[in-house]
Amino acid sequence: MVRCSRARAPAAGSPAQREFPWPAGAGALRSGDGDGAGEARVTIAVGLGLAEFPFSGAPAYWRWVAQCEDGGVDSLWQTDRLVSRHPILECMTALAALAGATKRMKFGMNVASLGLRDPLLLAKQCATIDVLSGGRMLPAFGLGTARAPDWRATGRPTRARGKRSDEGLEIVLRLWTGEPVDFAGEFYRYEGASISPRPVQKAMPLWLGGSSAAAVRRTARFGTGWQGAFETPDETAEVIAAIKDAAKAAGRRIPDDHYGAAFAFRYGSWDDAPVERSARAVRERLGRDPKRAIVCGGTADVLRRIESYVAAGASKFILRPIGADDSDMEAQTRRLIDEALPAVAALNRAAA
Repeated sequence: MVRCSRARAPAAGSPAQREFPWPAGAGALRSGDGDGAGEARVTIAVGLGLAEFPFSGAPAYWRWVAQCEDGGVDSLWQTDRLVSRHPILECMTALAALAGATKRMKFGMNVASLGLRDPLLLAKQCATIDVLSGGRMLPAFGLGTARAPDWRATGRPTRARGKRSDEGLEIVLRLWTGEPVDFAGEFYRYEGASISPRPVQKAMPLWLGGSSAAAVRRTARFGTGWQGAFETPDETAEVIAAIKDAAKAAGRRIPDDHYGAAFAFRYGSWDDAPVERSARAVRERLGRDPKRAIVCGGTADVLRRIESYVAAGASKFILRPIGADDSDMEAQTRRLIDEALPAVAALNRAAA
């Protein structure tokens, strides 16, 4: 069950009513900018995401990246995890490398935990990657799961991580505008902090994750988009509706084109060893039914899941291929590129 509720309008003068320096043309619009009439049509876009590093080494990884770049994949996304027993790339370093290795694709972190990262450093990293990539950075932030080993290993409490993240988001946004930041909060203190160069994107996107009532309010207050993780289509529809209500109450509007969903996929059978491992991880780590988080079968199954999310209001996708090794990852990705992406392009043409 999704843990969101329709947000009430915050009291005048409360922190949620504080004005932030949104750049002109930012994805999240002020309430006076219209009711959505004339807004760009919703376009379905499919990116690919990685959590664990399933490759034998760097050469295989870069072959896969080139396959995605050449095959029309919209974007690549790297999970944020600092402490792990299995290989997982550090997300900001990986995105910096992608900036130099690609020319077309966008990329982002899915999602960076603001409760574990310093906002000044994070704002600087995002701006630097955006500059070096020519404006292809898609910053995405969230709290991260309280079950992640990062919290225990670093001794940081999970309590009040939402408040810590709210302070971090305010700092990051202000730094991206180029203004010197003086900030005295409960968790962070800065005096005259600034960064340069600023992001190339004048309207730097800010995607947020999470489905709790607090996450809904946070997205409505700070975000230019919302990226789902393990929510079902029905849960996604509920979260999107709650965000729209909360944004309206806060005097903002997030474009219909800026809501996303995610799921893992496998061209094959539920009996395949990589699927069994992924399904076990979903049950044990997330306490969820694997069939809600994983699509296993063929292209028709992948497209049905995409279409169910589109009907719920999502149009931006992060699909995570389930592969056993280098060749399997390339084969899974090749089928998605050759079979699913043309069907998605046809859906977009039909909606034009």
